[in-house]
Amino acid sequence: MNYIIENGLICTASQHFKGDIVITGSTITALTAPQKARQTVDASYEIIDATDHYVVPGGIDPHTHFDLQQSPNHRACDDFYQGGVAAACGGTTTIIDHMAFGPTDCDLHHQFEVYKKLANNCPIDYSFHGVFQHINKEILAEANDLITKEGFPSFKAYTTYSAPMHDAELFVILEQLKNSGGLLTVHTENDVITNTLRNRLKPNELIPLGQATTRPNVAESISVANVLGLAKAVGDAPIYLVHLSAKESLREVQLARDTKQQHIFVETCPQYLFLTDAKFSDGGPLEGIKYMLAPPLRKKTDQLALWEGLQNGDIQVVATDHCPFTIAEKQAYVNDFRRCPGGISGVEERMPLLFSEGVLTGRLTPEQFVRVTATNAATIFGLPHKGDIQLGYDADLVLFNPNEPRTLTAPNLHSTCGYSAYEGMTVKATIASVFLRGQLIANSNTFTGKAGYGQLIKRQPMAL
Repeated sequence: MNYIIENGLICTASQHFKGDIVITGSTITALTAPQKARQTVDASYEIIDATDHYVVPGGIDPHTHFDLQQSPNHRACDDFYQGGVAAACGGTTTIIDHMAFGPTDCDLHHQFEVYKKLANNCPIDYSFHGVFQHINKEILAEANDLITKEGFPSFKAYTTYSAPMHDAELFVILEQLKNSGGLLTVHTENDVITNTLRNRLKPNELIPLGQATTRPNVAESISVANVLGLAKAVGDAPIYLVHLSAKESLREVQLARDTKQQHIFVETCPQYLFLTDAKFSDGGPLEGIKYMLAPPLRKKTDQLALWEGLQNGDIQVVATDHCPFTIAEKQAYVNDFRRCPGGISGVEERMPLLFSEGVLTGRLTPEQFVRVTATNAATIFGLPHKGDIQLGYDADLVLFNPNEPRTLTAPNLHSTCGYSAYEGMTVKATIASVFLRGQLIANSNTFTGKAGYGQLIKRQPMAL
């Protein structure tokens, strides 16, 4: 099917204007003045009236954890099909998934092969970040091949959890990736601070709020400063900070950029823009345990600093860290938050929340919204022909109706976790239609795509 999206407010990374979009097959083939496109094509094109609608590029979420085996007893409840359906209905048409750790001492390819099978039924386009569990010459050579030959230029390292990468390991990883055109993404929390504080807790202190008190802002900011320093020492190696949450961490980024360190990319998430650590206490422990995630929810002052970072360009990407577990799985550990699986949903809520509270309140321009939800991720992670509305690009498009509010509740969302961290919030706009490569995959909150329609995207190395 070919389409004309007619008379919409077209929002790109650089401008917004009223006009028409011609979709021929999977591609954007023309951009015209309003109601002019029908004069350029034959009568076979279906016309979609986008009057009074915003038309934006399909969202790119470069931080999901679909079907993640977090521990022997806990696996994220949204697999690649269910997570993909939620993403589609929320206006996200491409994800880059962060893999779980594989068996001890496995090579890098092991998890890529596992995840290719897991994602076989994904209804939206997808790619993967590799994950470092240990470092040796063979692993570094394998990373080079994945970047230069196989189209997977990004990898993740953790500075905490079960396989933390320490300075010596991070240094050689950064050297290798810089030389190969790769990008290191890092979960930055200080392992000593978090574990020392957690291990000192008394039994009556194992309440949900303990997640915030044992993972303080400084645990993140000191790790951010350290990782940025290592990247600078390697010769300004590119570095991508995932789910940045603390105002002090953002200040470390600003200080590094003040010294002309250029290749720093920063991501935050909706939970840090819209929620605070009051959620750990409001409603009692059974409610608070549902918000267990890392880094934890922060203070209002952190929230305001992150919004300012989006507005001034210090933060380039809003992703989600989508990794949901059911209410029962969370509440089973209400008396010891340390054993609770970490993560919440967000892949469906991200675009409507940010459009409503960003664009429609004037906090973000339409161009800024497009950049932080799509364009910047496509550029940083080497996704060809995605992330903007341009001739020759994939016809990944979202139509927002700004005159139809909607309250987010579990029954009208598509994650299988049974609740939303944003339960009861009202967004000022709804998503009318979502296209992926020219196919209508969601319409008025109903999934219209199909399992397996998503394609594994081979990405391009970084060109510094």
